[in-house]
Amino acid sequence: MPATVLLHPAIDHGLRKGADDFAGGTLVCHCLDKPVKVEIKGQVAHNHACGCTQCWKPEGAIVSIVAVAPTADVRVAENGDKLAIVNPAATILRHACKVCGVHMHGPVEKDHAFKGLTFVHTELSREEGWQAPQFGAFISSLIEGGVKPDSMGAVRARIRELGLEPYDCLSPPLMDALAIFAAKKSGVLAE
Repeated sequence: MPATVLLHPAIDHGLRKGADDFAGGTLVCHCLDKPVKVEIKGQVAHNHACGCTQCWKPEGAIVSIVAVAPTADVRVAENGDKLAIVNPAATILRHACKVCGVHMHGPVEKDHAFKGLTFVHTELSREEGWQAPQFGAFISSLIEGGVKPDSMGAVRARIRELGLEPYDCLSPPLMDALAIFAAKKSGVLAE
């Protein structure tokens, strides 16, 4: 790994603070001809650097930057006919452009704690003011994506240097949400 670990172009030079009153914006795929456009109304939540092998990453990035928005606030505005679901069996139904491969939105429709949320990549927007990443998730999974195990200390150090906490799962509030959902579903916790 280089002296300064490069994680993702959107955060390699520091995090940009989001705007509390941000009204949303439009995500645009990488196609020059008839790009897919997805509109998001309002601010996103739980933005994070993700090390999983399922999330879309731009060329050269080792993490993705992904957040969630209420599915009701996400709308395919143009060229939706170019989208296809990457894996119909997955919990997150990642809709990618069939031409450039960029993941444009990923709703959760299954009976799951995140049902009603859609995963999005705000870096695909030209608007500024999106929530900055809040944490690193699934960082150990970077090894599955090809990062050398002996580089993981430097990767975690760089994530912390940026002001994020690297987790090998999701952040504690999101893990609590998953546990609450499971406990309610099993009857251990009353509705």
